Amino acid sequence: MTTPSPAADTSTYRLWKAATRLPLGSRLFSAAVSLKAPYFRTALPHVVELRPGRCVVRGPGWWGNRNHIGTFHVIAACNLAEMAMGMLAEASVPPTHRWIPVGMSVRYPARSTGGMTVTAQWDELPDFAAITSGQDVEVPLTFVDDAGVEPVVGTITIRVSPAKRA
Repeated sequence: MTTPSPAADTSTYRLWKAATRLPLGSRLFSAAVSLKAPYFRTALPHVVELRPGRCVVRGPGWWGNRNHIGTFHVIAACNLAEMAMGMLAEASVPPTHRWIPVGMSVRYPARSTGGMTVTAQWDELPDFAAITSGQDVEVPLTFVDDAGVEPVVGTITIRVSPAKRA
């Protein structure tokens, strides 16, 4: 379980909570994120869960997410992973700090079937108050396809630093 944090009151998390009170709200939220970051659109992502320290994103098993051998394309999976990581960071990193991805490490040990669900999760939120200069923070990722197989294994590293004062 993720520890409570003042990060729970970020603008992205407030938008998520407001959107998901509406019919199809999570889909509207996902579409809005995809408008802000258009490269996500190609994987047709759907944010199905968001809270500080955790984000779950689903991508369908449509032909646009498939490679030449019929499995879920690893770059489409990485797109879902980046969205999950980004929404986790947006819902978790307080406004006193900023973040930027600086690396991704993935392996693909198995073939996939159907769609893909990617979870970005911190078991415990970083102590953001202790971050006084740039610090790299790993975001663990879990990739699970419709058959329950974990076809991709990976992490994304983000650099968290205090926000610049205006």
